[in-house]
Amino acid sequence: MPRILETVVCSAKPGNEARLERMLSSRVEFRNRQDGCIRSWYAKSSDDDFLFIFQSVFDDRESLKSISELSQQKLDTSDGGVQSCLIGPPLVGIFDIDADIFTRS
Repeated sequence: MPRILETVVCSAKPGNEARLERMLSSRVEFRNRQDGCIRSWYAKSSDDDFLFIFQSVFDDRESLKSISELSQQKLDTSDGGVQSCLIGPPLVGIFDIDADIFTRS
């Protein structure tokens, strides 16, 4: 069965880069503690201080859905959600990937 890769590409409002980075970091930590999330991470662009990528690999679509909803309930209600730091809507993609993609040499 394939794993699910969620990819979010977003741009911070000027002056909100550090806040967005803290919010993404807290979401990475939260997701990495949940059963059903194999790994979550984020990165800042090497040539654009406002551009970020946030990715997570899940066991299945149900895990993606439940962990995303739980994150919204727990984190967005306390910090206002990442949307408040963005210049516009993020680009989001959901992809099927091979289960052994991280173990191949």
